[in-house]
Amino acid sequence: MEWVNQFFPGFMLFFCRITSFFVVAPVFSAKNVPAHFKVGIAFFVTLMAYTVTGTATTVPLDSLYLLTVIREILVGICLGFIAYLFFTVVQIAGSFIDIQIGFGIANVIDPMTGASSPVIGNLKYMIAMLLFLSFNGHHLLLKAIIESYEWIPLSNDLFTRMYSGQISEFLLKTFSTIFGISLQMASPLIVALFLTDIGLGLLTRVAPQFNIFVIGAPLKMIIGFILLILLFPAYQDVFKETFISMLDHLQKFFGLFAG
Repeated sequence: MEWVNQFFPGFMLFFCRITSFFVVAPVFSAKNVPAHFKVGIAFFVTLMAYTVTGTATTVPLDSLYLLTVIREILVGICLGFIAYLFFTVVQIAGSFIDIQIGFGIANVIDPMTGASSPVIGNLKYMIAMLLFLSFNGHHLLLKAIIESYEWIPLSNDLFTRMYSGQISEFLLKTFSTIFGISLQMASPLIVALFLTDIGLGLLTRVAPQFNIFVIGAPLKMIIGFILLILLFPAYQDVFKETFISMLDHLQKFFGLFAG
Protein backbone atom coordinates (compact mmCIF):
# COMPACT_ATOMS: atom_id res chain seq x y z
CA MET A 1 0.00 0.00 0.00
CA GLU A 2 2.87 2.36 0.68
CA TRP A 3 4.22 1.71 -2.81
CA VAL A 4 0.77 2.35 -4.30
CA ASN A 5 0.33 5.62 -2.40
CA GLN A 6 3.76 6.76 -3.55
CA PHE A 7 3.65 5.95 -7.26
CA PHE A 8 -0.01 5.49 -8.28
CA PRO A 9 -1.03 9.23 -8.29
CA GLY A 10 1.92 10.19 -10.49
CA PHE A 11 1.33 7.22 -12.82
CA MET A 12 -2.30 8.23 -13.28
CA LEU A 13 -1.26 11.79 -14.18
CA PHE A 14 1.08 10.41 -16.82
CA PHE A 15 -1.71 8.14 -18.07
CA CYS A 16 -4.17 11.05 -18.33
CA ARG A 17 -1.83 13.16 -20.47
CA ILE A 18 -0.80 10.34 -22.80
CA THR A 19 -4.34 8.98 -23.19
CA SER A 20 -5.76 12.40 -24.03
CA PHE A 21 -2.91 12.83 -26.53
CA PHE A 22 -3.82 9.58 -28.29
CA VAL A 23 -7.49 10.63 -28.41
CA VAL A 24 -6.64 13.65 -30.58
CA ALA A 25 -3.28 12.93 -32.26
CA PRO A 26 -3.26 11.85 -35.92
CA VAL A 27 -2.84 8.16 -36.79
CA PHE A 28 -3.63 7.04 -33.24
CA SER A 29 -7.03 8.78 -33.09
CA ALA A 30 -8.33 7.21 -36.33
CA LYS A 31 -11.78 5.65 -36.16
CA ASN A 32 -10.51 2.35 -37.57
CA VAL A 33 -8.01 1.91 -34.72
CA PRO A 34 -9.63 -0.31 -32.04
CA ALA A 35 -10.34 1.35 -28.71
CA HIS A 36 -8.66 -1.41 -26.69
CA PHE A 37 -5.51 -0.92 -28.79
CA LYS A 38 -5.51 2.79 -27.95
CA VAL A 39 -5.89 2.06 -24.24
CA GLY A 40 -3.21 -0.63 -24.37
CA ILE A 41 -0.62 1.47 -26.19
CA ALA A 42 -1.38 4.42 -23.89
CA PHE A 43 -0.77 2.18 -20.86
CA PHE A 44 2.57 0.83 -22.10
CA VAL A 45 3.80 4.24 -23.27
CA THR A 46 2.81 5.61 -19.85
CA LEU A 47 4.71 2.78 -18.19
CA MET A 48 7.85 3.59 -20.17
CA ALA A 49 7.57 7.35 -19.68
CA TYR A 50 6.85 7.08 -15.95
CA THR A 51 9.69 4.61 -15.42
CA VAL A 52 12.16 6.96 -17.12
CA THR A 53 11.10 10.39 -15.81
CA GLY A 54 8.31 10.05 -13.26
CA THR A 55 9.52 7.83 -10.43
CA ALA A 56 11.63 10.59 -8.90
CA THR A 57 8.60 12.90 -8.54
CA THR A 58 6.18 12.33 -5.68
CA VAL A 59 2.63 13.57 -6.27
CA PRO A 60 0.50 14.12 -3.16
CA LEU A 61 -3.05 12.82 -3.31
CA ASP A 62 -4.68 15.96 -1.89
CA SER A 63 -7.61 18.24 -2.70
CA LEU A 64 -5.76 19.80 -5.68
CA TYR A 65 -5.20 16.45 -7.35
CA LEU A 66 -8.37 16.78 -9.46
CA LEU A 67 -7.16 20.11 -10.88
CA THR A 68 -3.83 18.49 -11.68
CA VAL A 69 -5.65 15.72 -13.58
CA ILE A 70 -7.60 18.32 -15.59
CA ARG A 71 -4.39 20.20 -16.32
CA GLU A 72 -2.64 17.07 -17.59
CA ILE A 73 -5.62 16.22 -19.80
CA LEU A 74 -5.51 19.72 -21.28
CA VAL A 75 -1.77 19.44 -21.93
CA GLY A 76 -2.25 16.15 -23.78
CA ILE A 77 -5.18 17.52 -25.80
CA CYS A 78 -3.18 20.62 -26.78
CA LEU A 79 -0.23 18.53 -27.96
CA GLY A 80 -2.43 16.16 -29.95
CA PHE A 81 -4.52 19.00 -31.37
CA ILE A 82 -1.44 20.86 -32.63
CA ALA A 83 -0.27 17.70 -34.42
CA TYR A 84 -3.75 17.05 -35.81
CA LEU A 85 -4.09 20.58 -37.18
CA PHE A 86 -1.28 19.99 -39.66
CA PHE A 87 -3.20 17.05 -41.10
CA THR A 88 -6.19 19.28 -41.77
CA VAL A 89 -3.97 21.24 -44.20
CA VAL A 90 -4.61 18.72 -46.97
CA GLN A 91 -8.36 18.72 -46.34
CA ILE A 92 -8.54 22.52 -46.45
CA ALA A 93 -6.48 22.54 -49.65
CA GLY A 94 -8.76 19.83 -51.05
CA SER A 95 -11.81 21.96 -50.25
CA PHE A 96 -10.34 24.87 -52.20
CA ILE A 97 -9.64 22.58 -55.17
CA ASP A 98 -13.04 20.88 -55.04
CA ILE A 99 -14.83 24.22 -55.17
CA GLN A 100 -12.94 25.14 -58.33
CA ILE A 101 -13.24 21.74 -60.05
CA GLY A 102 -16.89 21.30 -59.12
CA PHE A 103 -16.65 18.51 -56.55
CA GLY A 104 -17.76 20.75 -53.69
CA ILE A 105 -21.22 19.20 -53.61
CA ALA A 106 -19.89 15.62 -53.51
CA ASN A 107 -18.39 15.17 -50.04
CA VAL A 108 -17.55 11.71 -48.74
CA ILE A 109 -17.12 10.18 -45.29
CA ASP A 110 -13.48 10.12 -44.20
CA PRO A 111 -12.81 6.67 -42.65
CA MET A 112 -9.98 8.09 -40.53
CA THR A 113 -11.98 10.78 -38.75
CA GLY A 114 -15.59 9.74 -39.40
CA ALA A 115 -16.44 13.24 -40.63
CA SER A 116 -17.55 14.48 -44.03
CA SER A 117 -14.62 15.67 -46.12
CA PRO A 118 -14.03 16.80 -49.73
CA VAL A 119 -13.16 14.22 -52.38
CA ILE A 120 -9.73 15.60 -53.26
CA GLY A 121 -9.07 16.43 -49.62
CA ASN A 122 -9.82 12.85 -48.61
CA LEU A 123 -7.47 11.54 -51.30
CA LYS A 124 -4.68 13.85 -50.17
CA TYR A 125 -5.33 12.99 -46.54
CA MET A 126 -4.83 9.28 -47.18
CA ILE A 127 -1.65 9.97 -49.16
CA ALA A 128 -0.37 12.25 -46.41
CA MET A 129 -1.11 9.54 -43.82
CA LEU A 130 0.83 6.94 -45.83
CA LEU A 131 3.79 9.30 -46.28
CA PHE A 132 3.67 10.16 -42.57
CA LEU A 133 3.91 6.47 -41.67
CA SER A 134 6.68 5.91 -44.23
CA PHE A 135 8.68 8.75 -42.65
CA ASN A 136 8.17 7.11 -39.21
CA GLY A 137 6.27 10.18 -38.10
CA HIS A 138 4.27 8.14 -35.59
CA HIS A 139 7.56 7.31 -33.85
CA LEU A 140 8.32 11.03 -33.65
CA LEU A 141 4.91 11.65 -32.08
CA LEU A 142 5.61 9.00 -29.44
CA LYS A 143 9.01 10.55 -28.83
CA ALA A 144 7.42 14.01 -28.51
CA ILE A 145 4.84 12.94 -25.91
CA ILE A 146 7.50 11.13 -23.85
CA GLU A 147 9.95 14.04 -24.03
CA SER A 148 7.17 16.49 -23.17
CA TYR A 149 7.73 15.70 -19.49
CA GLU A 150 11.21 17.22 -19.73
CA TRP A 151 9.74 20.53 -20.94
CA ILE A 152 6.30 20.41 -19.35
CA PRO A 153 6.66 18.64 -15.98
CA LEU A 154 3.75 17.65 -13.77
CA SER A 155 4.18 20.91 -11.86
CA ASN A 156 3.56 23.06 -14.95
CA ASP A 157 1.75 26.40 -15.06
CA LEU A 158 -0.71 25.68 -17.88
CA PHE A 159 -3.58 27.56 -16.23
CA THR A 160 -1.37 30.64 -15.85
CA ARG A 161 -0.36 30.46 -19.52
CA MET A 162 -4.00 30.11 -20.53
CA TYR A 163 -5.08 33.01 -18.34
CA SER A 164 -2.34 35.28 -19.75
CA GLY A 165 -3.43 34.42 -23.32
CA GLN A 166 -0.20 32.76 -24.43
CA ILE A 167 -1.88 29.46 -25.34
CA SER A 168 -4.66 31.12 -27.34
CA GLU A 169 -2.17 33.40 -29.11
CA PHE A 170 -0.03 30.41 -30.03
CA LEU A 171 -3.03 28.48 -31.38
CA LEU A 172 -4.14 31.52 -33.38
CA LYS A 173 -0.70 31.77 -35.01
CA THR A 174 -0.82 28.05 -35.72
CA PHE A 175 -4.23 28.44 -37.40
CA SER A 176 -2.88 31.21 -39.64
CA THR A 177 0.16 29.09 -40.53
CA ILE A 178 -2.04 26.13 -41.45
CA PHE A 179 -4.35 28.25 -43.58
CA GLY A 180 -1.34 29.74 -45.40
CA ILE A 181 0.17 26.30 -46.09
CA SER A 182 -3.14 24.94 -47.39
CA LEU A 183 -3.60 27.96 -49.67
CA GLN A 184 -0.07 27.53 -51.04
CA MET A 185 -0.75 23.83 -51.64
CA ALA A 186 -3.95 24.54 -53.58
CA SER A 187 -2.84 27.75 -55.32
CA PRO A 188 -1.52 26.16 -58.58
CA LEU A 189 -4.85 24.48 -59.30
CA ILE A 190 -6.87 27.47 -58.11
CA VAL A 191 -4.99 29.83 -60.44
CA ALA A 192 -5.17 27.41 -63.39
CA LEU A 193 -8.90 26.80 -62.97
CA PHE A 194 -9.52 30.52 -62.46
CA LEU A 195 -7.81 31.21 -65.79
CA THR A 196 -9.97 28.45 -67.27
CA ASP A 197 -13.07 30.27 -66.04
CA ILE A 198 -11.81 33.48 -67.65
CA GLY A 199 -11.20 31.63 -70.93
CA LEU A 200 -14.67 30.12 -70.84
CA GLY A 201 -16.14 33.55 -70.18
CA LEU A 202 -14.32 35.00 -73.21
CA LEU A 203 -15.50 32.02 -75.27
CA THR A 204 -19.07 32.80 -74.27
CA ARG A 205 -18.71 36.38 -75.42
CA VAL A 206 -17.07 35.38 -78.73
CA ALA A 207 -19.34 32.40 -79.52
CA PRO A 208 -22.63 32.66 -77.60
CA GLN A 209 -23.94 29.50 -79.25
CA PHE A 210 -21.69 27.36 -77.01
CA ASN A 211 -23.43 26.13 -73.87
CA ILE A 212 -20.92 27.11 -71.21
CA PHE A 213 -22.56 24.97 -68.53
CA VAL A 214 -22.21 21.83 -70.68
CA ILE A 215 -18.63 22.50 -71.80
CA GLY A 216 -17.25 24.14 -68.65
CA ALA A 217 -17.82 21.41 -66.05
CA PRO A 218 -16.08 18.49 -67.84
CA LEU A 219 -13.32 20.79 -69.12
CA LYS A 220 -12.48 21.98 -65.61
CA MET A 221 -12.52 18.39 -64.32
CA ILE A 222 -10.14 17.25 -67.05
CA ILE A 223 -7.76 20.18 -66.45
CA GLY A 224 -7.93 19.62 -62.69
CA PHE A 225 -7.11 15.91 -62.96
CA ILE A 226 -4.22 16.58 -65.36
CA LEU A 227 -2.75 19.16 -63.00
CA LEU A 228 -3.16 16.81 -60.03
CA ILE A 229 -1.27 14.08 -61.90
CA LEU A 230 1.52 16.52 -62.74
CA LEU A 231 1.72 17.94 -59.20
CA PHE A 232 1.51 14.69 -57.24
CA PRO A 233 5.29 13.93 -57.40
CA ALA A 234 6.01 17.33 -55.85
CA TYR A 235 3.53 16.78 -53.00
CA GLN A 236 6.00 14.47 -51.26
CA ASP A 237 8.30 17.42 -50.54
CA VAL A 238 5.31 19.58 -49.58
CA PHE A 239 4.06 16.99 -47.09
CA LYS A 240 7.55 16.53 -45.70
CA GLU A 241 7.86 20.28 -45.05
CA THR A 242 4.41 20.21 -43.43
CA PHE A 243 5.48 17.43 -41.06
CA ILE A 244 8.67 19.33 -40.20
CA SER A 245 6.55 22.41 -39.47
CA MET A 246 4.30 20.27 -37.22
CA LEU A 247 7.27 19.12 -35.14
CA ASP A 248 8.60 22.67 -35.05
CA HIS A 249 5.30 23.96 -33.64
CA LEU A 250 5.28 21.20 -31.02
CA GLN A 251 8.74 22.34 -29.98
CA LYS A 252 7.51 25.95 -29.83
CA PHE A 253 4.64 24.82 -27.61
CA PHE A 254 7.19 23.23 -25.28
CA GLY A 255 9.10 26.51 -25.36
CA LEU A 256 6.12 28.36 -23.89
CA PHE A 257 6.64 26.51 -20.62
CA ALA A 258 10.41 26.80 -20.75
CA GLY A 259 10.14 30.58 -20.76
